[in-house]
Amino acid sequence: MRAALALAAALAAGCLSTPVSAQKSYGPGVSDTEIKIGNTMPYSGPASPLSITGRVISAYFDEINEKGGVGGRKLNLISLDDAFSPPKTMEAARRLVEGDGVAFIFATMGTAPSSAIAKYLNSNKVPQLFLISSASKWNDPANMPWSMALPWAPNYTSEAAIDVAYARAKNPNARFAVLYQNDDAGKEYLRGVKEALGADADKAIAMASSFEVADPTVDSQVLTLANTKADVFLIYSVTPRACAQAIRKAHEVGWRPTRFLASGCANKATVMVPAGLDAGKGVLSLGSLKPFVAEPKDDPAMTAYIDFMKRRLPNADVNNVAGLYGYTVAEALVVLLRQCKDNLTRGNIMAQAANLKNVPLSLLMPGITLNTTPQDFRPIKDGYMLQFDGNDWVVASELLRGT
Repeated sequence: MRAALALAAALAAGCLSTPVSAQKSYGPGVSDTEIKIGNTMPYSGPASPLSITGRVISAYFDEINEKGGVGGRKLNLISLDDAFSPPKTMEAARRLVEGDGVAFIFATMGTAPSSAIAKYLNSNKVPQLFLISSASKWNDPANMPWSMALPWAPNYTSEAAIDVAYARAKNPNARFAVLYQNDDAGKEYLRGVKEALGADADKAIAMASSFEVADPTVDSQVLTLANTKADVFLIYSVTPRACAQAIRKAHEVGWRPTRFLASGCANKATVMVPAGLDAGKGVLSLGSLKPFVAEPKDDPAMTAYIDFMKRRLPNADVNNVAGLYGYTVAEALVVLLRQCKDNLTRGNIMAQAANLKNVPLSLLMPGITLNTTPQDFRPIKDGYMLQFDGNDWVVASELLRGT
């Protein structure tokens, strides 16, 4: 009784000025001084060119930490190599969650690696935030409420539909040849192509040919597809090597269809240069991020990105879109964590991720912002068609709305 009276007196006197709602609430991996963040990246293996994403994320967090962190808490990124191998991703995720005690897993690279750990993370109610995949499976809050992607562009089915519509607007009778990676992501893209073509799919698809991520080349598949003399060549892969080989081989054999490249491969440094700049001229790709401009005159955000790369990663190729994406996804996480304020439980982190409202990021193209709801986990739904002009990617369309 005396304790209750003392508390009432203290509140009346204003001695306890902090309301209950403003109290700090932390989950695993969070304290007054840090937020532990788990990540896996292909620092080795066939997808290793994409690992620049991880290095840029780390550098971005270093810069945030030097400015005081997020709410006074330093971002402690623990990033492990998974070689783009799903079993290694699973091993790394367990170590990060059970050994390192991270608050959440962030920005795992690729559909297959991310899929390998999704059930484990959802079963343990560990957020799997802004994983790097455009597969539509990640928009499933009913069955995977702890998993959310932040892709470079709209999901694969939307991307396929936009590619097909863009091609048919130029040539309504076009026949399509499809090269796709033999995994869930590649199969989803192919399914999106078929759905977009509808009743015409059997007639309009001249041939579809798959390849494995570990295949040393895709030359034989491209030669077979070239023999169809299709009007449109759709190239889906997450590995820069396969994308570059497909462009180069088609050019070498004199096949000149309209070419669409998967959004994740719209990269001058890792795809167009190895393919040959002349060979890649005219290639199209859907994107939501600004194409890199070496000397931006009226874009302070691109200037800031270039300055950041020169300061933090002076030996990296600043024209590598995987780096530009790393900067963007890191920026998105900082926005999300600030939105959480002092409630940094795993549940609230995921709840805030599902309530993003018109969030602008510095390197998203005009008209594109992050938006999510508890029923719709797709932060990005729209994009622009980009075209490689022989030297750079340039915007070739108005804003294209995804479904």
